Amino acid sequence: MTGRIQSPISEFLLLGLPIQPEHHNLFYALFLTMYLTAVLGNLIIIILIHLDSHLHTPMYLFFSNLSFSDLCFSSVTIPKLLQTMQSQIPTSPYAGCLTQMYFFLFFGDLESFLLVAMADDRYVAICFLLHYPTIMSPKLCLALVVLSWVLTMFHAMLHTLLMARLCFCAENVIPHFFYDMSALLKLSCSDTHVNELVIFITAGLILVIPFVLIVVSYGHIVSSILKVPSVQGIRKAFSTCGSYYSVVLLFFGTVIGLYLCPSANNSTVKDTVMALMYTVVTPMLNPFIYSLRNRDMKEAIGRILKKIPFSL
Repeated sequence: MTGRIQSPISEFLLLGLPIQPEHHNLFYALFLTMYLTAVLGNLIIIILIHLDSHLHTPMYLFFSNLSFSDLCFSSVTIPKLLQTMQSQIPTSPYAGCLTQMYFFLFFGDLESFLLVAMADDRYVAICFLLHYPTIMSPKLCLALVVLSWVLTMFHAMLHTLLMARLCFCAENVIPHFFYDMSALLKLSCSDTHVNELVIFITAGLILVIPFVLIVVSYGHIVSSILKVPSVQGIRKAFSTCGSYYSVVLLFFGTVIGLYLCPSANNSTVKDTVMALMYTVVTPMLNPFIYSLRNRDMKEAIGRILKKIPFSL
């Protein structure tokens, strides 16, 4: 052997965000505020749904699981981002990289499935109102939630095991703010064709198909709304559906753009900004778009607040 034997890499270095030093404290405060907002908003929804018996319905079962998913999804990446911004040498062992990657995939996929279930729930509620209790029975809704958790668990485990079999022996610097699959694959000195093929196939099943189902559901909802003669009802429904669809488009659009339609010039800044959209912004917006603007949620907050003086 003429070449030098390279020792396997046991830890990786995250470069974090490409921020100028003079703007470091500003962005740190911004991301910390966004994270605390996401945590507080999702916690409020989970607690309200748990405490108020009026919200123990199939629709709010999806809402509570989405809030828990958003809470965990943002907690997988943002604390590590904040730690990287404060640390002089932000390194992690390989096991830590795989752990973050597993939970990132798990809660990201779970959000994708839950958004589909919620869109279908709203489609049945608006287009088949009289048959809604029969179609969206508690057993069916619980089965959809359990199925979402099981499928995401196996999907995340599949990619984690495929990544664990790879070797890293040359470069250990990752130009990202979390341990992304595509970033790790670029550093591997093993054959990554199987990993890339599995990513492409599963991304179509986990991202493209759910996105199409959501678009079709909202399309039917809009079509049904247009048949309603009330102008005020149409305006209100379009406002709600527009908010829902904007968040869905933000989440699925950035993820699909990153993993299925990568940029030709491999722009690190562009990829980082897109990743921030679905890891930081979406978990922060979901509580306000899906739940806290909801009339039932506002009434639940009023009922809980009225009980507080009596408990005190």
